[in-house]
Amino acid sequence: MAARHAASESPAGRAARLATSLGALASGILVWTSLPPLNWWPAAMIGIGGLAVAARVGRLRATALNGWLFGLGLFVPMVSFLRGLGVDAWLVLAVAQAVWFAGLALAIRAVAVLRLWPLVVALLWVGQEWARDRVPFGGFPWGRLAFGQAHGPLLPLASVGGAVLVTFLTALLGSLLAWSAWAWFAPVRLARRRGPHRAWLPAAVTALSVAAVTGGAAAIALPTTGTTSGGVDHVVVAVVQGNVPRLGLAEFAQRRAVTANHVAQTEALAADVAAGRVPRPDLVVWPENASDDDPFDDPVARSMIESAVRAVGVPVLVGAVLDGPGPDHVRNAAVVWSPTTGPGQLYVKRHLVPFGEYLPWRSVLSRWIGRFSLIPRDFVPGHRPGVLTVGPATVADVICFEVADDDVVRQAVTGGGRLIVVQTNNATYEHAGDDGHGGETAQQLEMSRLRAVEHGRAVLVAATSGVSAVIAPDGRVLARSRVFAPARLVADVPLRDPETVADRVGGWPEHALAGLGLVALALAVVRRRRRRPADPGRAAPEPAHDASALAATT
Repeated sequence: MAARHAASESPAGRAARLATSLGALASGILVWTSLPPLNWWPAAMIGIGGLAVAARVGRLRATALNGWLFGLGLFVPMVSFLRGLGVDAWLVLAVAQAVWFAGLALAIRAVAVLRLWPLVVALLWVGQEWARDRVPFGGFPWGRLAFGQAHGPLLPLASVGGAVLVTFLTALLGSLLAWSAWAWFAPVRLARRRGPHRAWLPAAVTALSVAAVTGGAAAIALPTTGTTSGGVDHVVVAVVQGNVPRLGLAEFAQRRAVTANHVAQTEALAADVAAGRVPRPDLVVWPENASDDDPFDDPVARSMIESAVRAVGVPVLVGAVLDGPGPDHVRNAAVVWSPTTGPGQLYVKRHLVPFGEYLPWRSVLSRWIGRFSLIPRDFVPGHRPGVLTVGPATVADVICFEVADDDVVRQAVTGGGRLIVVQTNNATYEHAGDDGHGGETAQQLEMSRLRAVEHGRAVLVAATSGVSAVIAPDGRVLARSRVFAPARLVADVPLRDPETVADRVGGWPEHALAGLGLVALALAVVRRRRRRPADPGRAAPEPAHDASALAATT
């Protein structure tokens, strides 16, 4: 049947099918450009509209292919920072993540029979992100639509409904654009069958929706000052970026040098304070992996950290790798180190990176892929939110990858964190010349800006090699470092207690929107089955999915 169709397809039909596939690929690239480092936030809506149109054209197999091509256009450039680990790691992840969009395209095609299909497309997009953020191995939340809107007018909405609301409205505006385009360029025979081609209505609804969403976002007042709790409404903080001795995976073979770099910068900070060049901080933050030697077991690492903490004279939040439990495991941790009492409270990273911090199917994969020998021991996750008292501040601490996890950040904030700290190590993923405007570093910085608005908290980003930053509760970047250069950022930041609406509603909006999308998809499938012709040998007419007919009208 498929062979007969291919043989009978006209040249115009084949050209239209190729153009649709290329359009789907280009639409994925457009969504990528909305993300860091380009931050062309309106491109996300155009790209979503492109996928919504491409999903309705052609046969089922073409729809799945177009969705997969869209995913490749998004993920291949977005995760290119993995090329330092190997081209295979980069492309395998991109190809696997693109599969989610093949399924999304099929779902979009199915719900095209519904009158409110633009709304349902936005619901389905939330559902896709909900699943992709969790499956497999705890999910991969990179590439969410919300993370490309930190420079756009929708950012304040994160304080009301979190990242999921920003994703939903971005997808809704994109699908409304697709509705408008479909109304203008739908096949002529479809227009004749349904009556006058009233393209003005979708265009008017789209314009009004854009005005309502952006106007509503602009009306939201974002906090900039602290709130009193025990008489303290602000603190002076210092973020130390020690830098790494060399690039790539081998940099922490010189782990003593990494710790020594952070010690040296902390001692330089103490000298600046003594000379009156900067105010005395209330707390200091070191990044993830500032000590790859366990300071509880390694006397040299402990001595180095203690000398730095004594020099600056205030508590330091130290990112360290801790041994155990047992000889085959380690923990990625943050340790509160006091100048008077030594190490105290501890947070252990909860959301670990598969194939980076632990190896699924270790016994099988390690025999076939030699590079996995670089992960000799698996990290084990912690089980408690990162609520730590560092000097006068209770902070909500998250480590690296966790900044993309809604639940991990939210639980640390609602657990009492008045200031968000993101400790990270991006040295493996950065490349000389990027200057913090490419790869994982830029993406994490924009995620941190969204988290600041979502939770109404200032955010400190501490990175081993950059970019480190201080972000205000309204998402403004107050200070930032360059990459691969030592840095000390000192700033006065507010401490805040009130929870945002997004904090209070928690994960319910995402669950509700994803659930509604699933219900709508089920209704659409039932409706399509009822429309099937009684004669199984006769195919159901689908003029809206005819690529050659669409091409004839454009």
